[in-house]
Amino acid sequence: MNSPDDEFASHEAEKDLYAGIDTSVPHSARIWNYWLGGKDNFPVDQQAGQEYVRVFPGIVDLARHSRAFLTRVVRYLAEKEGIRQFLDIGTGLPTEDNTHEVAQRVAPDSRIVYVDNDPLVLVHARALLTSTPEGATAYVDADLHDPSTILREAATTLNFGQPIALMLMGTMGHVPDDATARELVRRLLAGLPPDSFLALNAGTDTDESFAEAQEGYDETGAVPYRLRRPDQIARFFDGLEIVEPGIVPVNRWRPEPSPFEPVPDAHAYGGVGKKK
Repeated sequence: MNSPDDEFASHEAEKDLYAGIDTSVPHSARIWNYWLGGKDNFPVDQQAGQEYVRVFPGIVDLARHSRAFLTRVVRYLAEKEGIRQFLDIGTGLPTEDNTHEVAQRVAPDSRIVYVDNDPLVLVHARALLTSTPEGATAYVDADLHDPSTILREAATTLNFGQPIALMLMGTMGHVPDDATARELVRRLLAGLPPDSFLALNAGTDTDESFAEAQEGYDETGAVPYRLRRPDQIARFFDGLEIVEPGIVPVNRWRPEPSPFEPVPDAHAYGGVGKKK
């Protein structure tokens, strides 16, 4: 049991983190939380999210498809590939079926490191991203642009002598330059052992209303997000052994059996690749 002094220190640390949150500018993690029905968002995020939906109503389904893609990918990697370690960068705010929950349902000894640099995410990650007794979860406060720090800090929880799944879900759009984005992925993968995996998805510029909504969002002062062509997303997997069915709309990647008619392709592409 924590002592009163420990609880006070934790409370003060949490207050300091909240003090660092700018509630006057929308934030992508909080907006996605809003679209997914969460409560960890502010009026500025709700307003931006509502305006986005007005221009591109499909964003809510896209958010759900992207979340379901993560669930299927993690389950596949844990069940079929025997992966027991996950490095999830740009995790965003906890919702249902976070990476550690899916992995540890398959293998309770799975170890997961989440990486983000948003104060609100940090507060919730510490409180909610708990682990099974057999496994471990940890949170690294670091920026995507600093792969060396990410890999160094992750090594305190993950064993870099065993395969690791690198998760970049909806994250790379925050790096607008193609060459820089590919170099960051390359550096992260270079630090992982053979037989590790890359799992990545990103929004595509395949719908005019999606592009219009994103342009309006970028003008709010929030961190911009770059929509890419499907072939540009596929370039992130250069040099990897691509897992079937390839780099496809996220709802087409190993979908669950359904009695309903197929849904339209989501305007986000993703896939899984293996490092040899």
